[in-house]
This record gives sequence, C-alpha cells and structure tokens, in this order.
Amino acid sequence: MTDWSPRTKAIVAGRPTGAGEPLNTPIVPASTYVAGGEFAYSREDGTPTWNALEEAIGALEGGHAVSFASGIGAVAAVLDLFPAGTEVAVPTFSYAGTRGLLDHAAKMGRLQVRRVDPADTEGWARAAAETDLLWIESPTNPTLELIDVAPLTGKRAKVVVDNTFASPLGRQPLSHGADIVVHSATKLIGGHSDLLLGLTITADEGLAGELRAARTRNGATPGALEAWLALRGLRTLPVRLAEQSRTAALLAERLAAHPAVGKVGYPGEGTMIAFEMPDAASADRVCASVRLIVHATSLGGVESLLERRAAWSGDAHVPAGLIRFSVGLEDPEDLWRDLEQALR
Repeated sequence: MTDWSPRTKAIVAGRPTGAGEPLNTPIVPASTYVAGGEFAYSREDGTPTWNALEEAIGALEGGHAVSFASGIGAVAAVLDLFPAGTEVAVPTFSYAGTRGLLDHAAKMGRLQVRRVDPADTEGWARAAAETDLLWIESPTNPTLELIDVAPLTGKRAKVVVDNTFASPLGRQPLSHGADIVVHSATKLIGGHSDLLLGLTITADEGLAGELRAARTRNGATPGALEAWLALRGLRTLPVRLAEQSRTAALLAERLAAHPAVGKVGYPGEGTMIAFEMPDAASADRVCASVRLIVHATSLGGVESLLERRAAWSGDAHVPAGLIRFSVGLEDPEDLWRDLEQALR
C-alpha cells in the first residue's frame, strides 16, 4: 500500500480483503462482545468500524490514528497529555473551540498560553525554542494564513498541527516532523455535514496508545454510525477536494477583482476562502442576501456555506467584516452569480 497514491489509499485503505467479506466495513453498533476475542467492551477496545476508519486515515497521514467523538474531543485528548504548567503557543487567529479550551485551562491554572501572529516567523521560531507545545493551524481558521511547519520541528516544543482545512490529501504534517496531527472529520473527511467525529494521528505508537487511553478515560468515543459515515465520506474525498478546490480558486480570483471586496485570503489550494467587506454591517448584508449559498457555520461539506466570523463571541477579535466562505460542489457559475447579487 505504501506505493499507492494518496488518492488510491483514500479508496482502499481499511477495506476488508478476505474472500466472502463485505466490500466495505459495515456498521457495528455493539458496546459489548463475547469474551475471548479481539473486542470486549467498545469504549476500551473500539469496534471494527472505528478500526477501519483509523487504518484508512493512518495510511493517508503516515501514522497511527485514533478516532474521537468530535474534533474538540480530539483536541482535548491531546491537551490532556501535557502536565500542569505547560506553555502552549497558538496562532492569534485560530479555531475558536481550541482557543476556548486553552483559555479555560489557563484560567484554571493548568496551562500557560502564548499568542503568536501567524505571519511572525521569528516569533514562531522563538516559541519553538522556548515553549513546551506549538499548536499550529496551516491554513489558519478563519484567516487562511500559512505557517511553515518544518522549521519549527525538532526543537524544544512538541508540535501539533490541526490539518482540518488542508485534509490528509492536502498536507501530511508528520512527514515534516510534526508530533501529532488533529482533524475534525466533521468537515472535509466526512464531507456531507451529517456527523461529528475527531481524529489524532501520530507516528509514535506509544503516543497513540496514550491518546487511546485519554479517549477511554474521558469517554470521548465515536459512535458506530459516525465512524461509518466518516469512512464512507473519505472514499470520495479525492474527487470532492479536487473539484471544490478548482471552484474555490476561480471564486477567489473573481472576489479579489470585485470593487466591493477588500482583502481576500486564499492559500492557493483548498476549499476555503476568507474575504473582507468594509464593515460588519456590509458583511451581514452579504450573508443575509445569498440565495444558493447557505448562511451557516461549519465547512467542508458538499454545500457552500458562509458566515461573518466576528459575529461569534469566540472570534470577536477577527476583522469585523471578514466572511469565511466554504466552497461546495455546486456549479461555480451559479455560485458566482449568487455572490454577485449578494455583493450588490
């Protein structure tokens, strides 16, 4: 399997291969198993459905995957590995759920938090040498800025990369020296806005075991249906990602040329665009005026979504007029017509 392309791995990894077995791993909605086999109790041992998903994601990211009930459950499990007094460096603009966990841990006196501007290369280099943990997003949520991971690894700090926006097909941070990768499989991996699920991946088998133990302790176990839906979504990720990225590149170019739009953030690939209106009121009018695009939170699904991020209390520091736009699989010309009429 190591010789196959990521696109092929997304289709075949974790699939049963024995004669007479189902082509795809079925949903196994079991909590308890007859003693003496591989499984005893699913909270501790998992299920065949979880195992298939973890095998597939591990193959794509190049490590050992552990699944969780949600993306924030995966984040919490990673933070649970670090002792009291740990100093964490996090981008100034980053996922509000992660920052909420970090802020709560800081308030309780368990962690220290250092904010670093995503564009501050020297600041990240200092943090790699001085802190215990770097929590990196690349691209960042919601501003879509890039942080170069490779120069920050191998220093004092452990490096965790939230790879949700890029997906396992866009980047493999473990290959650049990251210690742990985190995904919200709710987003691009699932792809249909119908599940909650999180993942961690690490090349260190012992560390993967610690993450499984954290999952067991905290009861952050995924449901069988959610794991099956995430695995099914993964099978179409290559074609979804390619098509959505092509549309996103086209729309980002047109938005950048539109006289009503200010700064446009697009990292050159992927399904996400961030564009700025002059103020909150004009951004709110755009969000209220779309007809095809849905005014809703989240991202990575087949349907296009947009929202003004600063309207959320956890993102009040984001530029007031910034709109986060998740590009779906609709016809690109239909999407552009909808954006044009909303911008008018």
